[in-house]
Amino acid sequence: MRPILSNGCARAATAAEARFRIDRPIGGRSARVVALDGGAAAAVRRIAEQPWRDARFFVSEDPAPAADGGNGASADIVLRATDGTTSWLSDELADADVAILVATSGDGAQAASTIAHACDVLGIMTAGLILGDRLEVGAAVSALRPYAPVLLVTNDEGDVSEVLTALRA
Repeated sequence: MRPILSNGCARAATAAEARFRIDRPIGGRSARVVALDGGAAAAVRRIAEQPWRDARFFVSEDPAPAADGGNGASADIVLRATDGTTSWLSDELADADVAILVATSGDGAQAASTIAHACDVLGIMTAGLILGDRLEVGAAVSALRPYAPVLLVTNDEGDVSEVLTALRA
């Protein structure tokens, strides 16, 4: 048996090994960040001012989802981008890798449910970030807990940026 050298993994020695090499930079994630309430909207707008690769930032504008027409498809809601343009959730999730839902209260519970269900159907990872004092954000935690496998409660708005950076957004 040949010993594995410390640089053996960095170089492919044969053509068969070379076919597994990644010869291009690994890109970032295509993240969609959605504020679910007024307090979260202000935070998301501030975070959107930072330089990001392919992250897009929105505020949920339509608290009641549009009907699905009875065909079993996910309901759709209107999102307003930080530049003021509007789009449908379904269009924004079409090329997304991750959805991050930001809340400061339980006001966006219906939007959270709609977005998380759409992400589940499409296989998109969903994360919930709750901003505020633990004693004041119980409603937001309750609204997001069933839908977001990743749920972070924090007082620091900068944690949203840290999560986006960790995701290479």
